[in-house]
Amino acid sequence: MKNQNKVALITGAGQGIGLEIARILAEKGHHVIINDIEQSLTDDAVQEVLKSAKSKVLGLSGDSGDLEFIGEMIGFAQKEFGKLDVVIANAGITLYGDFLEYEPKDFFEVLRINMGGTFFLAQAAARMMKNQEEGGSLLFTSSATAHQAHKNLAAYGMSKAAIEMLAKNLVIELSVFNINVNTIAPGATLTKRTAMDKDYEKTWSRITPLGRPASVGDIAHAAAFLVSDGARHITGQNLVIDGGWTSISPSPY
Repeated sequence: MKNQNKVALITGAGQGIGLEIARILAEKGHHVIINDIEQSLTDDAVQEVLKSAKSKVLGLSGDSGDLEFIGEMIGFAQKEFGKLDVVIANAGITLYGDFLEYEPKDFFEVLRINMGGTFFLAQAAARMMKNQEEGGSLLFTSSATAHQAHKNLAAYGMSKAAIEMLAKNLVIELSVFNINVNTIAPGATLTKRTAMDKDYEKTWSRITPLGRPASVGDIAHAAAFLVSDGARHITGQNLVIDGGWTSISPSPY
């Protein structure tokens, strides 16, 4: 049957944490829609996830902070599957900069993608999910920087703290429709991008209580749980996944 498998949409899933979440959900039998702003990353991610998928894996490239494109993603899910069970707003950007010199264009771009993209994707998805008897699950990717200040990340940390508050507010709005909403807040995570910094793994291994930065699998397995049937009674919560770093918060600088 067309609708037997759950349908998941994941933004920012062309690489890193988003890609690993897509892989895990597809292995569990979810139909997965992979989004990334870069077409080549989207295409490569689809082929990678298909290697172990037990379901359909489709790609849709575009800017997840663009309101028109958000509507296209929801329409795509409706057309292809007739429902949408899981939406993971994972896309985000990090634009570093000293607070006193931070450019308005950078500030508003961080807010457009990190906050606006998450808010309006959740809104569009919830409008679809509320008409489904089984409701759905929304998950936002926050950051440990929403809990502990980092140098040159004032705008980014603020944007991530905001989406954690959004999840709490949406409990009031969406619980009546059987939609649960949660966030994950990854700490230092070893990805292809962070591995380009030759000191990254060594530095974060030294200051993380569990002795290493997270792998993408550490983050993705937690995300997969929060959108699973086993977490249907969990809503409005944030899960920090940082190896204990925010408990003591030693600076990496």
